[in-house]
Amino acid sequence: MRKRLLAVSVCAIGALFAPVATAGAATPVGPSGGSAGRAWAHTKDKQQRYPTMHIDWDVPIRMSDGTVLKANVYRPGDAANRPVPVKTPTIVNLTPYTKLVSTLATATMQNPILEPITRQIIDMINLRGTPIEGLGDILKATTGGAFRSFTVDEAMVRSGYSYVVVDVRGTGFSQGKWDVFKQREQKDTLEVIDWASKQRFSNGKIGMTGMSYSAINQMYAANQNPAALKAIFPVVPGGDLVRDIVAPGGALGAGFLPMWLALVNGTKMVPNVGSMFNGTFDWKWLADRIADPLTFFPQLMAALLTPDMASIPPDMKRLLVPGSVERRGWLDHADRIKVPTMIVGGWFDLFTNSEVRMFNKIPLPLGQKQLVMGEAYHITPGAGNGKPGTPPRLDVLQRAWYDHWLKGIDNGIDKYGPATLYQMGNKWITAPDFPRPGMTRQRLYLSDRPSGTAPYAVRDGRLTVGKPQSHGRLTVGPGVLTLCSRDSAQQTAGVTAIFRFCGKDNRIAEHNALTFTTAPVRTTRSISGYTNLHINAIADATDAYWTAMLTDVAPNGESTVISSGQVMASLRAIDRDKSTFARNGDVIDPFYTMSLHARKRVKPGVPVEIDLGLLPTEALLKPGHRLRIDVFAMNLPRGLPLRPLLNESQLRPQHIQLDPNRPSFLNVPVSKEFG
Repeated sequence: MRKRLLAVSVCAIGALFAPVATAGAATPVGPSGGSAGRAWAHTKDKQQRYPTMHIDWDVPIRMSDGTVLKANVYRPGDAANRPVPVKTPTIVNLTPYTKLVSTLATATMQNPILEPITRQIIDMINLRGTPIEGLGDILKATTGGAFRSFTVDEAMVRSGYSYVVVDVRGTGFSQGKWDVFKQREQKDTLEVIDWASKQRFSNGKIGMTGMSYSAINQMYAANQNPAALKAIFPVVPGGDLVRDIVAPGGALGAGFLPMWLALVNGTKMVPNVGSMFNGTFDWKWLADRIADPLTFFPQLMAALLTPDMASIPPDMKRLLVPGSVERRGWLDHADRIKVPTMIVGGWFDLFTNSEVRMFNKIPLPLGQKQLVMGEAYHITPGAGNGKPGTPPRLDVLQRAWYDHWLKGIDNGIDKYGPATLYQMGNKWITAPDFPRPGMTRQRLYLSDRPSGTAPYAVRDGRLTVGKPQSHGRLTVGPGVLTLCSRDSAQQTAGVTAIFRFCGKDNRIAEHNALTFTTAPVRTTRSISGYTNLHINAIADATDAYWTAMLTDVAPNGESTVISSGQVMASLRAIDRDKSTFARNGDVIDPFYTMSLHARKRVKPGVPVEIDLGLLPTEALLKPGHRLRIDVFAMNLPRGLPLRPLLNESQLRPQHIQLDPNRPSFLNVPVSKEFG
């Protein structure tokens, strides 16, 4: 017994003095981090300081209103699986997907025997060039380190961190009604952080971890800057949920919301089976679930079924009124964040728009804030990471991030990036900021002259440097072929990207589009930042749904989407203070007010100018490639107009009226202008 206690004491003393011995790390070089990156990986993967991970199950945490949340607490353990008597930095994760799921995922995906075998098998799989190429990317996401943010990183715990994983109010085994990011839930997060910082196992320094919902919670906690919170590592976080997923551009996120709400509302009904057998079943938990079995479904059904604007119920109306409880609660307020933040996102994530905006708004020096953007969907962040020329695995980056900001280890992670970007059509690059400096804004005009590259489209037009003199009218009607598109994959979190002919090639969807394509470029040029499509639009009804996809067209005709956007014509009004403009006055990043008060119905047959903002992108056009903009009148399942707006549109045809005096054009950020 004395020998065991002595060993534990030595481990504890070693943990306290470890930061002193690891100063003077090499400066990271490139996306891989160079020698520093290799050191981070070695630190993460080497034998950890403590032999086991001790778990305290379903620890009650009482909130200020009396509601009890349930947490699993993970601590470094000795050889007998007893918690070691050492104070450690503590990582907090609040999840709505029930910590039971993360427990099972941790046990299976971090099994010391199964994990290396699984990694070897996945590394052997090569589906490039096959119809199901996207399946390989999804599989590789399991080895890229992201899922250790979703679960519990056992190696982190055994290296000298404690984890507190909490079921969000109204989900999992926690009491209460699910508050869906609103003020009470955000207050819960702050109270959990305070609770964790004061436990006997904590040294008072808190970090946060988690993907998606848990990442959004990190942003909301960080903007309130609780004293104990020292750093966050959000993976695929959102920052403006109405514009991101609820009603982007005024169209309901029909592909994601029903699936997601069913998942959370379904898993929150799973009871604590163990408590049924030991006499500790929580009857308050059951009463809360019965009182609110289908959170947010009334708003969803109203969006799908309400026939007209006058009939919109209050719960739905609040989503389209700036300043409402939901709209205030669902904003990131990243401009208030003072804790070091590394945001991990994807160019085709559900929250691409917010990820870049939040990075730019955080008022911290570069290095203390960092951005990693891959060619990823919501379920594939980190896919392929850890290979030559790529960033380190996400669990490696997270460990280095917290070793630096929570343990004070000088490992060079603050010199990484600060913008580590996958340049589509090329490779991973490091940039001093995003958008990358040195871009030139250029107008490319929509022309009705055929390009000869998309004869299958509704209309094959050109993108030209000179202003066309045509007065032609181009017509497009709603279609369903966007079900097979990269936008479909984006909205379904990456599921439909399994098929290359949908995820990587837009030609099937383009059968329902107006296409406008440049001549092939002779020299390489890059695109970095926001693109805006300005159209002189005409509708045959009092509303219309405009969507667009920007693509890189290869010499073999394959059309790969690199960005997209959408807007309802009646919700085209922008907040000029929050929008971005080019020097010539062109809108380049419209920030739609998304307000019923600012809604402007269009007059059938009368031209109206619409700015259709596209998501930020980073891409490279190689010699022989072309740039194309696809214009659609529907974008299932990425968006379905809210039912009142859908009824007003009558699914009638939509038109772009070419007019030299009111030209339609694409404003694009390029490193070298098109000639």
